Amino acid sequence: MRRTITVIAAVLVAATPSVAAARDLPETIDLPAGFAGEGVAVDGRTFYAGSLAGGQIARGDLRKGTSEVFVDAPLTPVAAGLKADRRHDLLWVAGGPSGQAAVYSLDDGSPVTAVTLATAAAFVNDVTVTRTAAYFTDSFSPVIYKVPVSKRGEVGAAETITLTGPAAAFVPGFNLNGIAATADGRTLIAVNSSKGELYTIDATTGASSLIDLGGVSVRTGDGILLEGRTLYVLQNGGGNASPNQIAVFRLNRSLTTGRLVDAITSPLFERATTLGKSGDVFVAVNAQFGFVPIDPESELVLIEHDD
Repeated sequence: MRRTITVIAAVLVAATPSVAAARDLPETIDLPAGFAGEGVAVDGRTFYAGSLAGGQIARGDLRKGTSEVFVDAPLTPVAAGLKADRRHDLLWVAGGPSGQAAVYSLDDGSPVTAVTLATAAAFVNDVTVTRTAAYFTDSFSPVIYKVPVSKRGEVGAAETITLTGPAAAFVPGFNLNGIAATADGRTLIAVNSSKGELYTIDATTGASSLIDLGGVSVRTGDGILLEGRTLYVLQNGGGNASPNQIAVFRLNRSLTTGRLVDAITSPLFERATTLGKSGDVFVAVNAQFGFVPIDPESELVLIEHDD
């Protein structure tokens, strides 16, 4: 079910291409029939969303509110977190329980390669991309998977980086989930969904440190997004009355502390899990886990928010 809201001209000025005139943006965008949405990536006004049920990828236009199947013969049976890598013209996809990552052309959706990350029980949950590599979390194992990529977009062999420090202290259930990288690619930030904690992780050694949130918990934290020193954590609202919201933290320069400065939510959230951002518009996926949804269609929710 598509709903629309009027958004001012400045909303997407940071996106590519820019939008120069006032217009309507949808509040929700339905994903293709049969999709079980969970992951989303945003590239300007274009979005990409994966399906947990089959691994297909959708592509759509945020301004037009359109959505269509982009990858209909997926390399992995599940598509969890994903990242649009315009630098290398690649779309990186975490393959969940397959233990693999899938890589597609960002331009036409053609398959590039499938990379085996783990052969034992795993849930490859999310991915972030730097100038030289993609990094994946595994919710079942205290490791980070690194997949190198050359300047020409050639994908290399996977490397397993064993975590040390607080990020390695796993508990039963889902642990590391969303992941982001600093602009220089040297430091990763990850959230533990079960413990409600955030960590910095050295992208080379796997050494980790706890980010002090001043007593604030981000339990059920799922997708995360880092812009400068502002970190957005989408808590999916699952279990123990956790909110379904985007918690906004301002990090200090050394990334050792974070101060909660805002909490963004929507009455349209139905266990929203991951997020992207286009200008001042947040794009979140309603995964609709664990209850009868308000709308039967798997969908995206768009929220205008002026920081």
